[in-house]
Amino acid sequence: MNLKIKRTNSESKDFINLVNQLDAYLKITDGDEHDFYNQFNNIDVLKHVVVFYDDNVAVGCGAIKKFDEISVEIKRMYVSEGKRGKGVAQKILKELEIWAKEMGYNKCVLETGKRQAEAVQFYKKCRYQIIPNYGQYIGMQNSICFEKTL
Repeated sequence: MNLKIKRTNSESKDFINLVNQLDAYLKITDGDEHDFYNQFNNIDVLKHVVVFYDDNVAVGCGAIKKFDEISVEIKRMYVSEGKRGKGVAQKILKELEIWAKEMGYNKCVLETGKRQAEAVQFYKKCRYQIIPNYGQYIGMQNSICFEKTL
């Protein structure tokens, strides 16, 4: 098994392909609310992207973008179905946290959907704390927001 993690940006074809898989998944789980959430997921603003490879096949991704002076927001976390439960997401998240620290940030925030039960459990397991919904997610019943001090 040849595993590697690569820092890149939103122009990566592997990242774009994984995001397309993620969007197809979210379109099902978010249902009627998909268009609302999707408007906040433009990837062209993402300059700090991580892609995880297994035998040179892209199987997972994530990104960070500036949220405020001390925080980045975790965006577009995804692991392809056949690779879930194998620690790939943890490696991606850890790499994003390291990168955020290298850039001088000391906190990560993120939003996920309550219907993405695996994601909610994952972030709790990674020591993210639930916080009040922020920004565009205020008042959204399906949204759950988290933060972690690095």
